[in-house]
Amino acid sequence: MKLKSTLLGLLLLCSMSLYAFERVPVWPKGKMPNAQSHQIAAMTDEAGKEGFKADKNRTAYLEWGDKPSKEADNDACMILISGGGYNSCCDVGLIKMWREQLTELGFQTVNFVYRTPRPVGLPIYQTAWEDGQRAVRMVRKEAEKRGYDPEKIGVISMSAGSHLALLLATSSQTAAYEPIDKLDEVPCHINWAVVNAPAYVTTDGEAGTPATRDGYGLDVKLSEVFKFDEKTCPMTLQHGGTDPYTPNGSTLIYRRLREMKIPAELHLYADKGHGAYGFERTVEFMRQMGYMGELQPEEELMARYPNDDARAEHFVEDVWPEGKMPNAQEKQCKPYIEWHIPKDKKTDAIQIIYSGGSYTGNNPDGFEVAPARRYLNEMGITVVTMKYRTPRPEGLAKHTTAWQDLQRAIRLVRSQAAKRGLNPNKIGIMGSSAGGHLTLMGVTSSMHNSYLAIDEIDRLPCNVQWGIGIYPAYALTDGADKNNTTGGNADSAVLVPEFSFDLKTAPMLMIHGDADGWASMNSVKVWEKMRSMGIQCELHTLALRPHCFQRTAAPGTGSYTHLDRIGEYLKQRLDIK
Repeated sequence: MKLKSTLLGLLLLCSMSLYAFERVPVWPKGKMPNAQSHQIAAMTDEAGKEGFKADKNRTAYLEWGDKPSKEADNDACMILISGGGYNSCCDVGLIKMWREQLTELGFQTVNFVYRTPRPVGLPIYQTAWEDGQRAVRMVRKEAEKRGYDPEKIGVISMSAGSHLALLLATSSQTAAYEPIDKLDEVPCHINWAVVNAPAYVTTDGEAGTPATRDGYGLDVKLSEVFKFDEKTCPMTLQHGGTDPYTPNGSTLIYRRLREMKIPAELHLYADKGHGAYGFERTVEFMRQMGYMGELQPEEELMARYPNDDARAEHFVEDVWPEGKMPNAQEKQCKPYIEWHIPKDKKTDAIQIIYSGGSYTGNNPDGFEVAPARRYLNEMGITVVTMKYRTPRPEGLAKHTTAWQDLQRAIRLVRSQAAKRGLNPNKIGIMGSSAGGHLTLMGVTSSMHNSYLAIDEIDRLPCNVQWGIGIYPAYALTDGADKNNTTGGNADSAVLVPEFSFDLKTAPMLMIHGDADGWASMNSVKVWEKMRSMGIQCELHTLALRPHCFQRTAAPGTGSYTHLDRIGEYLKQRLDIK
């Protein structure tokens, strides 16, 4: 009985130690600036317990997680910041998940619990910002003792906590409070930020409400509380497309970072509300940026998808009947489509894919097309690849004959869908670079004929149900026929006029390298335009990555897993199990 009791006691002790994390107050007694009697510092699970004593929980604190294993340790620390509208620290489940997963990934973690609810007579963020700057100084001071690099400190945050994270990331050179001791000589900048669903970022919501105009309007700007000083750090922004705390705040932050040439990622999720999405993208960002150690060697995409094992059959068709091709020019190649039928068809949808090539050439068997069609065949999706006319036609806009080929190809596919057991109203298009520009033509301008009808097939509509744009080029006026001269960041860089954005404009997925000379703002400004029309799109930009980011990529990065973004998007749209 005694042995049993001892064992039970040991088990209880182990259980308690598993959840009893070390807490350290941020402020010395009596030194906390702007102390207000209604504020507490506690997560909502603790504050809601019977017997909670507010007077013993007035001071912001750090709660240190377990040290990561030696095998995983990457010499870095992550500060965890809950949201709660500056009225509470409510993201108990998120903090637990972040702590567990980040510790496993090799990070020292520390939960930062700041004062709430909102202070009286001060900006809604003021006391939290004071606590935050002091907390970062403590984390930096603790680096040697706890075994991480003082210049490898990141934050991960949610909602109002992300507003606070943005203050820490962009405004560390602005003092939030008067110094009180030697610790305040320690710098309070952070080295990177993972910003989920930041609230109060635009001027139509900066007083502490959802964005009253969804972040739109000539007089709606980025809040001036964010200073974007010389210590502003790289970050990844992740936001739902229907969030009332507008995702336009994240696009504006991203644009400002690009203006400053600070590496960043932007991940926008269609039809998602207020929440934290895509933790996997967070990990890929930190890995790509080197915060998790040295990258593995890059691998060739074509070598990763070398064969057509998932394809049952394939056959080629001319796009145009003999002698009926509009604007025929001798110097251009002959256009055709090629059907790729999967062995195990799991949907009646059809994905059309084609390459880029500056409208001077295109290759339906190259790295921009073949791996994607093989991947989608493995998913059970029928793929049609297209060779369109290049080089550029003489005497016409660069994309004219390619656009004609695309409209005809969509009609051809639609005309044959039913007899192949496929749905003529489940057709998507996908292209890269110039092919991404061509995709935008197909997605936004299907109600405008690019040629006169030649037969009954041309009586069919050429609209599509979705588009996938991979680093689309030539989408903005500062790069209509070249690299983007301003990176697409200037107010004068607007969408090119050939995109009609007509009534049959379809939703899109876009993936773009942040360091692409054919700038990622091509995709971002398309996303903004689509949202303004009520069309929900998904977008991912990839830090440090150039044009053709997928040709070679390191395992565990967003460039390496980009086909999975396409697969996930199509699974959701097509209800593929």
